[in-house]
Amino acid sequence: QVLLQESGGGSVQAGGSLRLSCEVSRPTFMRHCMGWFRHVIGRDREGIAMIDGDGRTDYASSMKDRFTISKDNTKNIVYLQIDNLKPEDTAMYYCAADYAWVGSGPLLHCSLHYPDYNSWGRGTQVTVSS
Repeated sequence: QVLLQESGGGSVQAGGSLRLSCEVSRPTFMRHCMGWFRHVIGRDREGIAMIDGDGRTDYASSMKDRFTISKDNTKNIVYLQIDNLKPEDTAMYYCAADYAWVGSGPLLHCSLHYPDYNSWGRGTQVTVSS
């Protein structure tokens, strides 16, 4: 069963924008950690942004300027807005979900590391040309 399904990728010119969507089949996932990752063949899977059940977000340090994660709890969709796309953004983008909490007390937050996530979509390809 496909629990997460990405869409919204495609081929775009550098400088353009895309909004990726992740449809979540189990609403309970929305109460925990949801994240976006990207992967290029020959490189490690890279965490981009996470959002928890309370809507708190966290970003990889290199992603804060052009990437925005959000969600619609009514529609059970998690979004990733990408602005000012660059050729180096070309990758397969994946949605992930899990009870991926790290830290404790006031430092508790969602992990940005892919080994902490067990539920994955099949990905949507983003290709950015110059």
